[in-house]
Amino acid sequence: MENGTEKSGQGKPRADSKDDLLNQEKSHPKWDAHPPRSKGAESEPQTESEPQTPAVVPTPPEKPAELEPEPPGTAPQPPEKPAPPGEEKMLPDPRSADMPADRMPAEETACRERLKVLGVEFEEHKAEHDPEIGCSIPYPVVLKTLGKSIGISPGTELNCEMAEAAARFMADVVQPVAKAELGADLKSINQASAFVCRPRNGTRRLSEHAFGNALDIASFTLSDGTKIEIGPTPPEKDAKFLNAVRKAACGPFKTVLGPGSDPDHALHFHLDLEPRRHGGTFCQ
Repeated sequence: MENGTEKSGQGKPRADSKDDLLNQEKSHPKWDAHPPRSKGAESEPQTESEPQTPAVVPTPPEKPAELEPEPPGTAPQPPEKPAPPGEEKMLPDPRSADMPADRMPAEETACRERLKVLGVEFEEHKAEHDPEIGCSIPYPVVLKTLGKSIGISPGTELNCEMAEAAARFMADVVQPVAKAELGADLKSINQASAFVCRPRNGTRRLSEHAFGNALDIASFTLSDGTKIEIGPTPPEKDAKFLNAVRKAACGPFKTVLGPGSDPDHALHFHLDLEPRRHGGTFCQ
């Protein structure tokens, strides 16, 4: 019987051999990688572990911006529009380049001394210069009077040569004519334009006003208060005086224009010292 028991034991594994197998599995490295769960955790269903959120969430790559076509190196220019009247470039004039020197020239100083002798009250003014248009007066003066007893208004900016010519004309010509024709002294004149940076009306040539070289006279006032306005149809007595003044102006001045010359001069006398060939004059 003892021999039969031993034989039957050889066919079945011993109970303690199961414990040995379990102990071998526990000692395998996979047991160290997965420690046993707590009792509570064992009852929870096992699921796959969720991936951890990275500290910095990667942003999706930006959509590449659509490149705008680069403009050509030289863009086509629209055809230039013709300049409106009055904005065309002026024809060149050598006087446009005149600029004041560090020291006033001797002829300018001498001119000012002659104005003082004539009793003309004036003030120095800063140089006028507009390179774009071409206007220029290097040494302008602003007249307050045209002599000891002849006023002018409003303040009149001219170059010194033109200022002296106007003062001498009023004292030497207009004053005696007023006394002879109207029986009164010349008290003052009202000027319509002196220095103005502009072209001649309807042309591309600079006006003599642009160089302070012209004076427009709108009216004369006498010592008795009589005002003689320049116009196309003055009273007969005034007309005689105005015609004498206008005729006498042609000589001291190189250009003399007034009523009847053109519509632009219907209400004033224009006097200037425009340089002309052979010293000629233009009087209408």
